[in-house]
Amino acid sequence: MVEQAPTGECSLRRLDTADGDFAASLGELIACEDTQGEQVDQVVAAIIEQVRTRGDAALLEYTSQFDQVHASAVADLEVSRARLDEALAAIPGDQRDALEHAAERITEYHQHQVQESWQYRDAGGNLLGQKLTPLDRAGIYVPGGKASYPSSVLMNALPARVAGVGEIVMVVPAPQGRLNNLVLSAAAIAGVDRVFTVGGAQAVAALAFGTETLPAVDKIVGPGNQYVASAKRQVFGKVGIDMVAGPSEILIICDGHTDPDWIAMDLFSQAEHDENAQALLLSPDADFLDAVQQSIERLLPTMERAAIIRASLVGRGAMIKTFDLEDAVSVSNSLAPEHLELSVRNPEALLPAVRHAGAIFMGSHTTESLGDYCAGPNHVLPTATTARFSSPLGVYDFQKRSSIIHCSPEGVVELGRTASVLARGESLTAHARSAELRLPDPDA
Repeated sequence: MVEQAPTGECSLRRLDTADGDFAASLGELIACEDTQGEQVDQVVAAIIEQVRTRGDAALLEYTSQFDQVHASAVADLEVSRARLDEALAAIPGDQRDALEHAAERITEYHQHQVQESWQYRDAGGNLLGQKLTPLDRAGIYVPGGKASYPSSVLMNALPARVAGVGEIVMVVPAPQGRLNNLVLSAAAIAGVDRVFTVGGAQAVAALAFGTETLPAVDKIVGPGNQYVASAKRQVFGKVGIDMVAGPSEILIICDGHTDPDWIAMDLFSQAEHDENAQALLLSPDADFLDAVQQSIERLLPTMERAAIIRASLVGRGAMIKTFDLEDAVSVSNSLAPEHLELSVRNPEALLPAVRHAGAIFMGSHTTESLGDYCAGPNHVLPTATTARFSSPLGVYDFQKRSSIIHCSPEGVVELGRTASVLARGESLTAHARSAELRLPDPDA
């Protein structure tokens, strides 16, 4: 049963896992219908086809139409290295220090993800292994419409750089020609090779197919609006993509011993992204849930994005009373949240039971926002329950794995006979004979 919290300007739904209809109520809460999806896909498909067939000309037309930037050539939309360095020199010292500190931590974390090629010889003398090779070229999409995200530049570019990607191409919209110095500074710090001020589905199409000026890439990463998400989905197969991300999510499990104001602000931190973001609080302590509701009411008017936060919390947020902390983890696993905060006194005790989460924030002092900017792990995370089968963006997303097989004259005897039997069992005679021809002649 869905029960409204105490009356107020931002009353969150109340659910209880003990209610008989809890599963149905939870399913209704987490559903996020995309009523415009088919229409968006059709618009995006037309844009992709135009960019694919007309290249620079289509890219210029869409940039003029959507961003009101009227350029005579796509080359005019490329940001020079000198301009990136100029932006870095122009930002306040504390911002530069913060970007460089974050970049250092993100780089250090992702260096731990680096894997090496490997080989071994089996008993027959055959050499087997795996060769890791970085992508030749990666494309990074950085939002630049309602807000600018220098943190997204760092989180997408630095793992690619650590992986050894040959060239990093960044696209970022610049409505009315406005460039954000923090975004450009982040590109300079992260070592982005080329930056183009184009955005939307047209930028994704250009990265996928290439134009006369903007080069095609091997993989496209980075967040964007529904048009960008649709474009990434439609070009997948021509290029790789990181994921198709949905609205941001946070799920907080609390034992009631964290300051309610802290928890309220943690909920706000995701709700302020957009009206479809989802913030959930789970606790076995009903009194604590009431205290957090009171904190929400008191703190919300102090927030710059109060209207967005209110819409998100009222529309898709909830406080869920659980039987105990283990019950809360069970609910969390069923939702596979993007961000999971274990705001409890002993988070290590709960960690082994957590099976599905994009990122796990341990203890009451570890706010999710630290992960967004500077803790080190990547903030590009699976959403909409896809943490059940996918992982945060990392170095491994920018590397390919090639299998290595080198048979010895002795080793091919055993392998050839096995392959022959299996191939003939599948009626693939050429497969069988190609293996058999390499076997010793029994009459020799």
